[in-house]
Amino acid sequence: MSNPVRVRFAPSPTGFLHLGGIRSALFDYLIAKQTGGTFILRLEDTDRARLVEGAAEAISQSLDWLGTGPNEGIMPDGSQKGDYGPYIQSERIDIYREYADKLLSKKALYPCWCTPERLDNLRKDAQKAGVAFKYDRHCLDNPKTMDEPHVLRFKIPSEPKKVAWHDLVKGDVEFKTDDLDDFVALKTDGFPTYHFAVVVDDHLMKISHVLRGDEWIPSTPKHILLYLAFGWELPIFVHLPQVLGPDKTKLSKRHGAKPALEYRDEGYLPEAVVNFLATLGWNDGSTQEIYSKDELVKAFSLDRIQKSPAVFDSERLAWMNGHYIRELTPEALLERSKGFWPGEAADYPDEYRLGVLELVQERLKSLGELVELTDFFFSDPKADLSQIKGFDPTEIRQHLTALAKLLAATEWSHDGLESALRGYVDEQGLKTGQLFGLVRVAITGRTAAPGLFETMLVLGQETTLRRLDLASK
Repeated sequence: MSNPVRVRFAPSPTGFLHLGGIRSALFDYLIAKQTGGTFILRLEDTDRARLVEGAAEAISQSLDWLGTGPNEGIMPDGSQKGDYGPYIQSERIDIYREYADKLLSKKALYPCWCTPERLDNLRKDAQKAGVAFKYDRHCLDNPKTMDEPHVLRFKIPSEPKKVAWHDLVKGDVEFKTDDLDDFVALKTDGFPTYHFAVVVDDHLMKISHVLRGDEWIPSTPKHILLYLAFGWELPIFVHLPQVLGPDKTKLSKRHGAKPALEYRDEGYLPEAVVNFLATLGWNDGSTQEIYSKDELVKAFSLDRIQKSPAVFDSERLAWMNGHYIRELTPEALLERSKGFWPGEAADYPDEYRLGVLELVQERLKSLGELVELTDFFFSDPKADLSQIKGFDPTEIRQHLTALAKLLAATEWSHDGLESALRGYVDEQGLKTGQLFGLVRVAITGRTAAPGLFETMLVLGQETTLRRLDLASK
């Protein structure tokens, strides 16, 4: 694809943005970046009853965190940038009214005064009959005064008999117009429905490609008929496959689906999340799994998006995040890890924390694991020596006391520590793993920790000796 495209991500701020939604935005971003095109963020906030406070800000923050923000529309600071605004639907009400009037004059829209009670009865009748609900056009030729509360419905035309389009992912798709319902375009409060607003907005903002989830496929024929009623050129439709959980059911929190900013707060790196989402339902035909953002921009193509649902694998995301963490220099990791350390770490210099990071970097899958993996480097642990088998309490105290004296006179280097401890093992006729395990629990409180000598070097001689002494009491 060589021509610059104009694409949009148009979420509704009725909840916080999950990774499935972020994937749609990412695909928009990649194809716009690849062609030198435009990626627009706009907000569809006409469902006033379901708006969630803070959701709009979280959407912008999510894209900004991932480095996949728009170059037109809603900016991270809440401002609007571009020549086709406003980019918030609730600020475009006059525009929708203007275009509704155009279709009213063509009799493509008509007023409907039916009460909610009447419509509920029609739905119940359809349900009893085992058929899909369709409005019965009761108000089509039943005029009343326009001053009475009413909605505006779109009249599904008798021609064409079919609505068809070529979807860049799904291929050729076709619907019979007889199966379509005269849907509401403008509600009684003057706000548009999604169907009407999205068509008006996409046309006026010159959107070339509409990327959205394939759950919107049944709505697309309604949108196409609106385009035809206005006499407008159709955009290219790209319906993305769903993202399912590993059990092939709808993605939910139990599968690890959380608002995108929760992943940020748990210590996932944005480049790992971008890489993971880009390969969720897309591949370039190779076995490559790790892509930089620049590589994704070069490799991405709409025709390589899979038709079948993608499976969200939280373990794969954690693996990928761990890979990106291991690729960082210790200095870069230290910078990224701000805010993830145990509280006591604030009292320690960067040099000390760098030493800690070098020991745990290979084990980290997220920065949020830092507290669990490193807390003993910053505060004395409670050593439960009952975990050590093969020694009675008296022997434990004797060995720890003797080791403290031995190590006080030992050169504090890897070779010096190893030589001293192994020499003590041989002298006492002990098992290496048994004694090393005792020392490890005494100074870290854990049976599993980074290498013993490396840990002792980072802790330093004073702290190590103090902890051996405390554990021997």
